[in-house]
Amino acid sequence: MSDFFQFVVEGLTTGSFYALVALGYTMVYGIIRLINFAHGDLFMVGAFIGWTGLMVLASAHLPLALVLLIALVAAMTATGALGLLIERLAYRPLLRAPRLSILITALGVSLALQNGVLLIYGAGFRTYPHVLTHTGFELHGVQITFAQIGIVVASLALMLALYFFVHHTFLGTAMRALAIDQDAARLMGIDVERLIQLTFLLGSVLAAVAGVMEGLYYTQINFFMGFVLGLRAFTAAVLGGIGNIPGAMAGGILIGLLEAFGAGYVSSQWTDVFVFGVLIGVLVIKPTGLFGERVVERM
Repeated sequence: MSDFFQFVVEGLTTGSFYALVALGYTMVYGIIRLINFAHGDLFMVGAFIGWTGLMVLASAHLPLALVLLIALVAAMTATGALGLLIERLAYRPLLRAPRLSILITALGVSLALQNGVLLIYGAGFRTYPHVLTHTGFELHGVQITFAQIGIVVASLALMLALYFFVHHTFLGTAMRALAIDQDAARLMGIDVERLIQLTFLLGSVLAAVAGVMEGLYYTQINFFMGFVLGLRAFTAAVLGGIGNIPGAMAGGILIGLLEAFGAGYVSSQWTDVFVFGVLIGVLVIKPTGLFGERVVERM
């Protein structure tokens, strides 16, 4: 039984990373009905910028907490700016174009980000400093580290903050109105372009946070990490109901648990089969996901 709960702890930790990235997918889709396949690569870019910040500050003789904070803020700022740039140059000119055009553009942006990082940092792995210790406690045979608790708590806090922003602020209300009908929102005086930019900014910042946390936890990053995690985070968004913020968080946790149980009880080589099998099953049985609502397409 202790193995079962150990897999739960590991699944919650991994699922927290998926959930943060899935929030970006679900926000962009909820606003402009775009599956932003480049979003996983923003997660990867955030991880590399955080690593760069830590390497630059390694010899600065600053307190460790301050170094981590500076690296995290740098990753959030740079990745957020990159998300805004992508929206402005790649997506905005195609918002009125056929969906296939913007989808192909998203795949192109993904490849551009991957190869850009490959040219700058190379194909090898980069190693984060081992700043997160594996200290923790044992509960009925289950090993729980303080790093795992911090990751799960931070992810839940960010999700709750985003949910509060969307549902209890003026800008959040405008974003929800925009998600329902862009033309009507524009007629009501809502700055549609600025809200779309804000959506990309928030999603990119969350992806950067997830990238830095994963780098600190697993210590190794590479240029291809965003593609694989992005697909799993997209699966999490679909499972929870893409366009639904709590659904994205729940979907990320469920995918993390499924991956942990699959690796623990069967084999780690079959985890992709389990994860993407769930994606196929959800699309066939309940395309709107666990918490999603059916959306009426407007022509």
